[in-house]
Amino acid sequence: MPADFTYAPPTGPLDVLHLDDDLLVLNKPSGLLSVPGKAAEHADCLESRAKAAYPDALLVHRLDMDTSGVMIFAMNKGAQRHLGLQFERRHTQKTYEALVWGQPADNGEVDLPLIVDWPNRPLQIVDQERGKKAHTKWEVVTREAHHARVRLSPTTGRSHQLRVHMLAIGHPILGDRFYAKGAALEATPRLCLHALTLELFHPDGGARVSFHSPCPF
Repeated sequence: MPADFTYAPPTGPLDVLHLDDDLLVLNKPSGLLSVPGKAAEHADCLESRAKAAYPDALLVHRLDMDTSGVMIFAMNKGAQRHLGLQFERRHTQKTYEALVWGQPADNGEVDLPLIVDWPNRPLQIVDQERGKKAHTKWEVVTREAHHARVRLSPTTGRSHQLRVHMLAIGHPILGDRFYAKGAALEATPRLCLHALTLELFHPDGGARVSFHSPCPF
């Protein structure tokens, strides 16, 4: 966390998108950690809130604190293993929506490897030699005077991938306190990045299922 950061997560009840014997799907608000931070004051998170309401809930993946949207938990160990393998083997399909500064092309792809910037962690940087493969597709949905709404489809799941990839092509995500500067940072009080859909195979029976959370910005 930046030195001047004060953790003040939003309050309110869990926003449950789906619940069954194997899956708990929640709509994570922006500003709430997915898992506890190291400091005691960073203990409040979506995982702890999920477990308070559903004691069997088990973590499967994470979203950045500032990112909102679809986040899935397993309701038993078998489902957790099944889902974990899907994420590892890239059998899931994720779609995000974002507001980016400037006017990108109508669509395109970013294929730039990423690595943690150790002196400035948790920031990530593009590194052609040491970075891990990272690939993102984008498509413009609508345009405004100074920004565009884009649909982002990552085929890999690196930390801060979408944020760094959009920055790398000259279109940082609005409100990104890590990577945006000037007008792009000041345009909105929150990071305008939302996990819109998550598609995967259901652990019980293998049917392909998709979960959606409407974009709040």
